[in-house]
Amino acid sequence: MITLFTRANCPLCDEAKLMLKLVQEDFDIDWTEVDIESDDALHEKYMLMIPVIERNGEMIIYGNIGYIELLEALEL
Repeated sequence: MITLFTRANCPLCDEAKLMLKLVQEDFDIDWTEVDIESDDALHEKYMLMIPVIERNGEMIIYGNIGYIELLEALEL
């Protein structure tokens, strides 16, 4: 399971969503988005790192996420 941690008004988060959608066009991946502002613990954990992508509960990439970096992080 791939999880994208984001928050509102975050241009890097919007870019990460776009990159996930592009990867999804080429590979069979499912992902879900979680707003860190909906949970105090997540907000404290990720507020300076977002966007953050986790796979199976393990952080694999964060910050400025490009297509190639995402493919490498997902090992596709």
